[in-house]
Amino acid sequence: MQEIIEAYFRERSLVNHQIASYDDCIPSGENLPSRMETIIRNIRVGTDEEIEDEEGGFIRLDVADQDIVIRLRNVQLGEPMTKEANGSEHPSTPMECRLRKLTYFSPVTIDFTIYRNGVPGNPEKGVQVGNMPIMVRSKRCNLHPNHIAGDRVLAPTTSNDDMDAWHGLLRTKGEDPLDPGGYFIINGTERVLISMEDLAPNRVTVEINKRYAKQTEVAKIFSQKDGMRKPLTVEKRRDGMLMVKVSTAGTTAIPVVLLMRALGIDNDQEIFTAIAGPTETFKYIVANINEVNDNEEYNTMNTQEAHEWLQKKFAAGQQREYREQRVNQLLDRELLPHLGDTAVDRKKKAIFVGRIVRQVLEMALTDRAPNDKDHYANKRVRLAGDLVEDLFRVSAGQLARDLKYQLERHHNRKRELRISSCLRPDVLTSKIMHALATGNWVGGRSGVSQLLDRTTFLSALSHMRRVTSPLVRSQPHFEARDLHPTQWGRLCPNETPEGQNCGLVKNAAQMIDVSEQVDDGMICGQLDDMDVYQPDDWTNGDRVHVNGDIYGIHDNGINLVNQFKNARRRGLIPPEVSIRHDTENRDIFINTDKGRILRPLLILHDGAPRLTQGHLEELRNGETTFADLLTKGIIEWVDAEEEEDLFIASRPFHLPEKVPEGSDHAGRPVTSENVEWSNMGQVNASSASLTAKIRLPNGEWGTATFDVPLEYTNDHTHCEIDPQLMLGVCASLIPYPEHNSTPRVTGGTAMVKQSLGLPSANYRLRPDTRAHILHYPHRSITKTDAMGTTGFDERPGGQNFIVAIMSLHGYNMQDAVIMNRGSVERALGRSTFNRTYNAERKRFPGGQIEEIEKPGSSLQEVKGLKPEASYQHLEGDGLPVPETNLSGGDVLVGKTSPPRFLEESGGGTFLQAQERRESSMLVRHGEMGHVDNVYVTESLDSGRLVRVIVRSHKVPEVGDKFASRHGQKGVIGRLVDPEDMPFTEDGVVPDLIINPHAIPSRMTVAHVLEMIGGKVGSMEGRRINGTAFRGEKESSLRDALVRNGFDHSGRERMINGETGEAYPADIFVGCIFYQRLHHLVSSKIHARSRGRVQILTRQPTEGRARQGGLRFGEMERDCLIAHGASMVIKDRLLDESDGIDLYVCQESGHIAWYDPKRNTYVSPIAGDGAEVYKVQTSYAFKLLLDEMKSLGVAMRLELEDRR
Repeated sequence: MQEIIEAYFRERSLVNHQIASYDDCIPSGENLPSRMETIIRNIRVGTDEEIEDEEGGFIRLDVADQDIVIRLRNVQLGEPMTKEANGSEHPSTPMECRLRKLTYFSPVTIDFTIYRNGVPGNPEKGVQVGNMPIMVRSKRCNLHPNHIAGDRVLAPTTSNDDMDAWHGLLRTKGEDPLDPGGYFIINGTERVLISMEDLAPNRVTVEINKRYAKQTEVAKIFSQKDGMRKPLTVEKRRDGMLMVKVSTAGTTAIPVVLLMRALGIDNDQEIFTAIAGPTETFKYIVANINEVNDNEEYNTMNTQEAHEWLQKKFAAGQQREYREQRVNQLLDRELLPHLGDTAVDRKKKAIFVGRIVRQVLEMALTDRAPNDKDHYANKRVRLAGDLVEDLFRVSAGQLARDLKYQLERHHNRKRELRISSCLRPDVLTSKIMHALATGNWVGGRSGVSQLLDRTTFLSALSHMRRVTSPLVRSQPHFEARDLHPTQWGRLCPNETPEGQNCGLVKNAAQMIDVSEQVDDGMICGQLDDMDVYQPDDWTNGDRVHVNGDIYGIHDNGINLVNQFKNARRRGLIPPEVSIRHDTENRDIFINTDKGRILRPLLILHDGAPRLTQGHLEELRNGETTFADLLTKGIIEWVDAEEEEDLFIASRPFHLPEKVPEGSDHAGRPVTSENVEWSNMGQVNASSASLTAKIRLPNGEWGTATFDVPLEYTNDHTHCEIDPQLMLGVCASLIPYPEHNSTPRVTGGTAMVKQSLGLPSANYRLRPDTRAHILHYPHRSITKTDAMGTTGFDERPGGQNFIVAIMSLHGYNMQDAVIMNRGSVERALGRSTFNRTYNAERKRFPGGQIEEIEKPGSSLQEVKGLKPEASYQHLEGDGLPVPETNLSGGDVLVGKTSPPRFLEESGGGTFLQAQERRESSMLVRHGEMGHVDNVYVTESLDSGRLVRVIVRSHKVPEVGDKFASRHGQKGVIGRLVDPEDMPFTEDGVVPDLIINPHAIPSRMTVAHVLEMIGGKVGSMEGRRINGTAFRGEKESSLRDALVRNGFDHSGRERMINGETGEAYPADIFVGCIFYQRLHHLVSSKIHARSRGRVQILTRQPTEGRARQGGLRFGEMERDCLIAHGASMVIKDRLLDESDGIDLYVCQESGHIAWYDPKRNTYVSPIAGDGAEVYKVQTSYAFKLLLDEMKSLGVAMRLELEDRR
């Protein structure tokens, strides 16, 4: 059913969920209110009263003489623009922003109206309040098909001509057509917002609290409305009392019965029925009711008394009006606000509290297990749109408060009030920009925005599909890190980092969608049509909950669920709305909220899918789209909660490895690619009728027809589209992953992201700080179906190597590999490394400027000039000639700076010509290469900006790291001349030799299968399908080996290239896709003898970039002592490092000094002529003594031999 998957990815990119979330947040230009508009309309500054009108946000000024109110509404985003230093504006493109270190953003405008004593003034429309960063390829981006062609709107998903036109326009703008977008450009760098996993709001979770000596049962709910979160806890204490805590109102616990009375249930019978569950719970409920009625501490019999008790607890000693207002606020605003915030909703809240209590009692008294926090129905994923929404809410609040302050100042100074003159646009912009640039988000989270990983095409794709958990990394959290069954098909089981983030950082599976908010009012209207009603007695019938809020009751829950699902399958209800029927508790849960991960499933009706071969043919021809399959009721999106009600078949049938007995060509291998399921969609069929194309031993093709039993029955409700969809984008590229041990697949997914390949087609234009480009990337011979849908075939990251598995002179012990020097000389595994250097013509206060020029070419005196030859390759403007070869320490861009301090300019003689400093930009130490490209442009403050790309050629050498896709990584141990390499009888010389011990202990059978597959593919000129769970079977590959004249085992006779003798054992040789990883020796090798030292400590600097020393640690010291070479330590670490002679006064133990005038040593205590001894110590120790002196502590040194 690959056609369904291809149709899906034809319509949407792999980061569609991020783009759709962002589009949902920003104003769309249509009449629908966006999330940003809702935030602006909910602004309330300077007032506490409820304002229910359609005029928008409300700001009241604190001024004495009149009532001034500002109303805000209609937030709009303009086109992304660049404003130059001279004030001119033009539409910006992402590539221009990358090159010029700009931010890709749009102006935000809002309409304001000032009301004086209730009389509106002239509205100020479209006032710019700041800028909003725009996600690349989103609805507002200039590259979107709606905007890129001017007034013409392109439809690339439905028209191939439009697709070609769109791709052509993208290329003219310098973009890669396959780049998925989904990231922001902030100050020229690409930043991505990582999706956050969060507990679902408005859901009750019951758990056991083990904080005290004895455990108690607790239910928690985070009630959320309009961005406010109000937690509520219900606890069954050890004495049986049921208490409620509203943590935002205070720590006082309220008895449940008393709270339900306060909410308007006077009658004990009603309270009893609202809570009543199994019979074991009855005595607890009665005891609680009696306790509240009889105990002097509570003694409340009706709603009025309950209110008075709450007033005493929450507003003691205040005036009556305030006390009543405080309790009303507690009951309406603080308690379960998602159920409503008016007095009308109190009865509903009481019923809801009763339901929570029932769940606590059931868990305490029966065998019910606590709720599973890690169940994905209890989780929501916060995408880019939700994170931007949070940021905009806080920033807009700050903007409104700042505007109020500025308007009050203007009014008090008797100036005319104009919004445009009082508003400071940088308030909004700077807050948003700072969060995106640093990753420090509102709410105290860090690392929310990260630099996009552009190592390869796949690493960028995977980075934008990452989901992270808010849990602390340093603690075990075993349950949270575990793979949960509800993550099947939603999150990749393999793609997670090793180490402390293991299991907390996850990646989305291939074919997921994340739900957007659907208006629950529309759903409630549909429910009314389906006979859901609001009763007086909530205990009879199936209760219907919409987003955790009890909406009504239906007399027959099963009928309602079927009716609802049928309406959804006909397209009357949005496909992302989910419904679940809890038959045990007679509850129906309907979810329309955002952040639920959905996955697609085939619907089965009466034990048969509605999908037919005709549908697949239409999908292949482009006549039907994936969206059509949804509205025809063939496929539906399912979330983790609804999946609890379903019975899902993992596949339609199991394809045998060979043609069954009794058919033509029995015993010949079958491959899934060549099979057609002829009776697909037939009702009441018990077996699948298959027609297979069969390869015969002579290479001809034959046809076989046979039946296999279906794996689904009439009881099944759904069937998987394709089992390989459970894998994420990286794991789905690994051929035959089901034949490997899981940790190896996890390692393989990590190394796909570190491989060198073609990160993007526009790498010649992109000014990336570091970019690796593989010279001749191949498509892998053993392919998977996901390579087409993820774009890996177009932007590959590796090459097909001929590999032999044998030992050669011990140079490939452990994980080392031996490489053929002849292959390397024919450009196998070679890559280019581009590094971008930036130089700016900075302006300093006082009008001084850093000039980009050839130092010494002007008449001004320049301090610290290098010899003339150092600047030979620079042109007159200080920039290098392209294709000049440079190495570490050479001048790349000539630059001179003004003197750092005024003293440098010669003691205040301002009449002299100013002396400048040489401050040229040099090539990094240890790197070399050719000047590839020089961009000269302007940054925003009209300073000149120069970006120079230096290109270096990286050839595989001893120590470079290579890996297959099965976690088999190794470094080159030796490069062997081609004439010394072993070769087969056909004269094939392997490119790579790996150790035989690498395979059995790691159980990477797929590595062996891929080698056989590559061998068959290269002989027959076809790509072998190694897709998970349905790749070409081993028997088919063995058969093909025999057909092509090889041994079925894949082994061959090999001859020693050095002696010409045949090896006594046959050697396994095959063709496999290998990746060169970006851990290159040339960028890591580091050695030094003497060199730079830090000024303060006089010890060697640290790190390769600063030409630092090599760390000589405790273990290295122990080795030298064990060798009896301890004087070497003294020589290396003291005499040759930071040794210094101190003079110590024998009498006082203080440090003495030498007075050359009197030719004598002076002690601070004993004075001249003291008895002074010379001691050799490290400068770091002298520094310690000096620091202690500065603290007022005089250290006295005691000389051992003078005691």
